[in-house]
Amino acid sequence: MVQQVENSQFDKGDSAFIIVASALVLFMVPGLGFLYSGLARRKSALSLIWAVSGANAVTVFQWFFWGYSLAFSSTGSSFIGDLRHFGLRKVLGDPAPGSPLIPELLYSLFQMEFACVTTGILMGGIAERGKLFPAMVFTFLWLTLVYCPVAAWVWSINGWAFKWGILDFAGGGPVELGSGVSGLALAWVMGRRGQNELLNFRPHNVSMVNLGTFILWFGWLGFNGGSAFGANLRAVMAIWNSMLAASFGGLIWVLLDYRLERRWSMVGFCSGTIAGLVAATPSSGFIPPWASIIVGTFSGALCNFATKIKFMMGIDDALDLFAEHAVGGFVGLMANGLFATKDVISLDGVNTSVLGGFLDHNWKQLYKQFAYIVAVTSYTFVVTAVLAKGLDVAGLKLRITPEEERLGMDEVEVGEFANDYIEIRRDFMDGFDMSRANGPPEVAGDRHGLPDIDEAGEGREVEMREKNVSDTSSSIPEQV
Repeated sequence: MVQQVENSQFDKGDSAFIIVASALVLFMVPGLGFLYSGLARRKSALSLIWAVSGANAVTVFQWFFWGYSLAFSSTGSSFIGDLRHFGLRKVLGDPAPGSPLIPELLYSLFQMEFACVTTGILMGGIAERGKLFPAMVFTFLWLTLVYCPVAAWVWSINGWAFKWGILDFAGGGPVELGSGVSGLALAWVMGRRGQNELLNFRPHNVSMVNLGTFILWFGWLGFNGGSAFGANLRAVMAIWNSMLAASFGGLIWVLLDYRLERRWSMVGFCSGTIAGLVAATPSSGFIPPWASIIVGTFSGALCNFATKIKFMMGIDDALDLFAEHAVGGFVGLMANGLFATKDVISLDGVNTSVLGGFLDHNWKQLYKQFAYIVAVTSYTFVVTAVLAKGLDVAGLKLRITPEEERLGMDEVEVGEFANDYIEIRRDFMDGFDMSRANGPPEVAGDRHGLPDIDEAGEGREVEMREKNVSDTSSSIPEQV
């Protein structure tokens, strides 16, 4: 009877809304798997679905075991929580640390789904060359050493970023910068794929890319809308802003690619849509709708250009985690320093005294946001790189061998395939006469729709001819 009286303080509509939002965020996990699978080569398509699914299971256990406590315990330090809620102890019907609108048990569930999506994104860093079991060990340790501390900084009531007034609505730091920067660090430690794997690389199933993108978009409405922690106007505003940013991000990316190739790239549209949603993650609950058009436009453009950074750095970030998530998160966080306004923040009826950024004449918010970005970026990159290298030194090798890489992750690590088929040819270039005068065949391209073989028939044609000669003497057939 006492427990019923205590729980009556929570509106059932608010609780129901967050339960549904938690389910929507969970639905993003298969969306990520389909997206990654479609972007990868056919021979490694299923392994990425497995990696995302496996990381989800590991995250659920870690969050129950000590993850929630390390991120949100009210008795922790300004850097990380303690073990007060180890095994979800004392997590029941008290008001949540992030909002008085819902009980803590529900809050812990919703935040667990955030962690699941973040580790799912991070699994893109092992694309086509990472072992699955070491990746699961890495996931558990990364959550403990990287995600939980960063989440505590900005969302725990004791966190230094929270006390400093950082504006991060749904995870520009822990989720987007965390996964994007860590994905880059992981790819750096693991090294580049073999040269033959980089030639003619293209998404094997663009329909799957589109399906995964729209599943993510659907779930993202719960991700951002649910971060208002109630069925209120701020949740509606967050959903509106997410829709606008995603739409403009997709359109801008496609237009930038069209100016070069005169083709309307489906992969480009999906990439821009995700870039807009990433930028909306930290900003959607702080800024007015007109500002989300600006956020979507800049995220689509900057993330598009940022896909070139990996080439400058010589890092094989195969699925562009840094360009999409780190750069998109940067755009959204900085947008809060400019466009956040108390008129939007107060729509939840709880945060009625929180100031925004420049629109509220809060000039110092901009440098605070930038300092927060630098802190999260530096910490996540260094700790992730050290952790990944440490696992290698300890004997838990993250990377498969070059021979296994040629066979493909699905055959070596999973033993099953995303698409079962009868092979007519295994090497992409089999069946083409590379000596013909008309130049090499046209093939699909990368996220920008750029062909992977020179139209002039020079450079890469010679490389591929040499490669075909060497392949004829190899005992291991190559699958693309």
